[in-house]
Amino acid sequence: MHSLPVFLRLTGRSVILTGEGEAADAKRRLLERAGARIVGEEDSDARIAIVSDGDAVTAQRLRARGVLVNATDNPDLCDFTLPAIVDRDPVLIAIGTGGASAGLAKALRQRLETLLPAGLGALASTLSAARGAIRARWPDGGDRRRAIDAGLAAGGMIDPLRAGAADAVPRWIEGQGDADATRLEPIRLVSNDPDDLTLRVARLLGEADRVYHQPRVAAAVLDRARADAVRIAVDAPPAQPGDGLSLWLALD
Repeated sequence: MHSLPVFLRLTGRSVILTGEGEAADAKRRLLERAGARIVGEEDSDARIAIVSDGDAVTAQRLRARGVLVNATDNPDLCDFTLPAIVDRDPVLIAIGTGGASAGLAKALRQRLETLLPAGLGALASTLSAARGAIRARWPDGGDRRRAIDAGLAAGGMIDPLRAGAADAVPRWIEGQGDADATRLEPIRLVSNDPDDLTLRVARLLGEADRVYHQPRVAAAVLDRARADAVRIAVDAPPAQPGDGLSLWLALD
């Protein structure tokens, strides 16, 4: 990754904003939505700055003070970039291109806006409020994660793209969201190009507890697995893969 995606909590924090005009106004509105306290360059407490006109001298001066800078249309002077945002509070989806193309990020945001229902935020809030009930229903962490994966999967009771998913959370907890049984799913890869993964394989990689794979399976494919899935390079599928969902990746 060229950058580490993070979400900064800016409520009440000082953020320097320099420049004038429409670009500065747009950045000001964004910072105000995030609850930031907008200050000038002279503020010594601020550790984040947006140079809305991309002025190199201002950006370099602020960086010399140890301030993290975003300089509009000047990616070489950016310590961070501002993504296109899909806002379904409390769900936020950020789309970044590392400064390569703001237009591409915008086009992707517009596509996602049409796909993601307005009720997505309500589902997130309902799941947050139900944490205690979910833990009581599935005390084991592995069972709990698998139950959540099954419920949120395409066609599941609380599928995020399904209308009324938030209202279905209580019924899902009551007994219709049991975790999938322990199993090993064999997967034959046609290539080491992650773009060749089918939707089914991509979904399984996102749900698996562990990924057994031939040593010659590329890291680019393994990176599509969820971050905390165990990756195990072996020459043959295991006889006892372990609890939960395991995958066996073999390259044709």
